[in-house]
Amino acid sequence: MIDALFQVGTLSMPVAMWLTIAVILAAIVLFSTELVSLEIVALGVLVLLMAIGLLAPDTQLTTESLLAGFANPALLTIIALLVIGQALFQTDALGGITKAFERLWPRHPSRVIPIILIIAGISSAVINNTPVVVMFIPLLTAVAARRKLATPKIMMPLSFISILGGMTTLIGSSTNLLAAGIALSYGVTIDFFAFTVPGLFMAGVGAIYVIFVMPHILPSRMNEKGQEVQARNLQFITEIRLYDGHPLIGEKTVAGMFPKFTKMTVRAVMRGYERYVPPFEDMTLRAGDVLILAATRDQLTDALKEWRAFDNPRISEDQDGPTDHGIVLCEALVPPGSRLINNGIDQRGFLSQHGCLILGIERRSRMPRESLSEIRLDAGDVLLIAGRSSAINNLRGQQDVVVIEWSASEVRPHRFASRAQLIFAATVAAIATGIVPIVFAAIAGAFAMLAGGCLNVRQATRAIDRRIFLLVGSAIAMSTALETTGGAAMIADVTAMTLSNVSPAMVMSLTFLIVAILTNFLSNNATAVLFTPIAISTAQAFGLDPLPFVVAVILGANACFATPIGYQTNLLVMGPGHYRFKHFFIAGIPLILIVWIVFSIVAPIYYGV
Repeated sequence: MIDALFQVGTLSMPVAMWLTIAVILAAIVLFSTELVSLEIVALGVLVLLMAIGLLAPDTQLTTESLLAGFANPALLTIIALLVIGQALFQTDALGGITKAFERLWPRHPSRVIPIILIIAGISSAVINNTPVVVMFIPLLTAVAARRKLATPKIMMPLSFISILGGMTTLIGSSTNLLAAGIALSYGVTIDFFAFTVPGLFMAGVGAIYVIFVMPHILPSRMNEKGQEVQARNLQFITEIRLYDGHPLIGEKTVAGMFPKFTKMTVRAVMRGYERYVPPFEDMTLRAGDVLILAATRDQLTDALKEWRAFDNPRISEDQDGPTDHGIVLCEALVPPGSRLINNGIDQRGFLSQHGCLILGIERRSRMPRESLSEIRLDAGDVLLIAGRSSAINNLRGQQDVVVIEWSASEVRPHRFASRAQLIFAATVAAIATGIVPIVFAAIAGAFAMLAGGCLNVRQATRAIDRRIFLLVGSAIAMSTALETTGGAAMIADVTAMTLSNVSPAMVMSLTFLIVAILTNFLSNNATAVLFTPIAISTAQAFGLDPLPFVVAVILGANACFATPIGYQTNLLVMGPGHYRFKHFFIAGIPLILIVWIVFSIVAPIYYGV
């Protein structure tokens, strides 16, 4: 009965092709307008394409082929690299490099980002784009976190400038090598610097847009839901006791201030029964001193990590799992009726009862100069608390404090930084040299980070963005359906017919533009494979050298700036930057137009077409 029903409703190949194109166009519109959530659109696309495959058995569009994208090596590589990047960030493995960049321009930290982006672009000319972006994502994340820069303003520029750098040499991207291999089979040789001159012009002009214009287009701060949020700058009062061997012992004042505390405010120094307040004249810190500081949560966390206060914490050794060596920081509100009200902070009592330490207190009414034990708590005070994840979870059931759920974050001790650096270096070396497949290197690196205790499974899970998983899987399904139903071949044929009666220079320009548009929705490799033979045939029809026309295809296939599915590096930065589909449209389309105009001017002159 069911077989008979499907035989009655069997679709012909042309109908299946046009239905597939309609589904893809509808998906693109919904992705870009975000009228429906990305997850629903991605799943809806899969359902519709599977239905087309069932109704058109002649297309060989099977359910297995459509779902194969979720096991695609590129997708697994992206997920594994995101986990590795999360481990680097959690362990602060790039803290030394970050500080080195900061020291270049301490008074103008915004100059550090353009320098990093330019280095990434130059590196992409001789190294595949993917490992370059993998190397620079955690570095930019660390610089942005330390300098309070908006991550969404720098992650997409990193991907775009690496793509631009990859346009300058034959080995700049896998697309270049693939198209050159196809061209060679038709007798056209593409050497290492065949498109370096037009590529440099495009990369140079594009870099100006990426570095100086795009940050003004992109959003400031985004949460995981893609919504713009404002940074919080609440200041906590905390105390630092200088025990024997503390790195701050011996620090001297300069002009009444301590140079080590440029990002914090030293409210007082307690020495025995004496309290010293600023300005501090000719004071040298010594063992036994207690510093009363005012700092934001991020500043305090960075300082405690630098002073290695988290390496041997006075916190309960109960661990949440065998690899949970990290410490969770959270903020907790003192509610009305709490037993803590009108009492000073009893660290020993709180530690023995809850297994946590109170690092600081945020009070909006005034900024006290007393030590934490002397500050009488009021209803509405916010406490900054550190403890193992299991201890923080137990706090959620207490009535004396109310844990603010969104405030929890994990801090990794420095002793894992060198281990994470070694694993990361080995992973990048394996990817760059090609001694093993990139997917193997990435998954092995993620496994090593987990097995080595650089991060736990919970942190690794948070690094995986479900939107990327569904977006890549559905995008590969759309590309498979378009090729299987004949839609890709039809588009290529129509393009060849349309360009048959125009000048050679215009043919190059239009070829670039058409390929640049399609590469954002098809696989860039698939686009290059489809259009390289067409470009060679078109050049032969004009009686011209096929090289410039193949170059138009290569460079056009690299212009994948308008969608996150256009290129692998776009997907890599989508999670860290918390981008939506529309952000790539808004920032990427102008860049496509820029490189197209530059190519249309420079390439015909350089190749004499």
